[in-house]
Amino acid sequence: MKVRRAEKKDIDRILVLLDQVNLVHHKGRPDIFRHATKYTSEELEEVLTNEMTPVFVCEDEEGKVVGHGFTIFQQWKNHNIMKPVKTLYIDDICVDEEARGKHVGKALYDHIEAFARGSECHNVTLNVWAFNESAYKFYEEMGLTVRNMTMEKLL
Repeated sequence: MKVRRAEKKDIDRILVLLDQVNLVHHKGRPDIFRHATKYTSEELEEVLTNEMTPVFVCEDEEGKVVGHGFTIFQQWKNHNIMKPVKTLYIDDICVDEEARGKHVGKALYDHIEAFARGSECHNVTLNVWAFNESAYKFYEEMGLTVRNMTMEKLL
């Protein structure tokens, strides 16, 4: 397996993976998530070329993209109470349904964490939906802990 920065040539495979992850969210919370495409090809190309939103892909031995990791640099600036720490927010990690159990997610996460360290980030952060127990367990195994929670009451 090889993890690298995503390129324009990866857009079609990334769109397939984005559909897979969106379907997980749609099935878990159909009251919130539509089964729709997160990005158009054009929007995704803009994300891939933006230095503030690094995207990584994992290729299998044949060179097929079997996972992706979307990230976003974040930093509080001129905030009254928050220190200006630099964070790499993990917006999305997805492993192709056919490649699960082959440590693709771990390879992506490890690469993202190393990238964050090399970028002098204070931390990595992400959000996990409560219904996505497998993702929560995976991130715990990667060493992440709960920092804050969003709570809701359906009306």
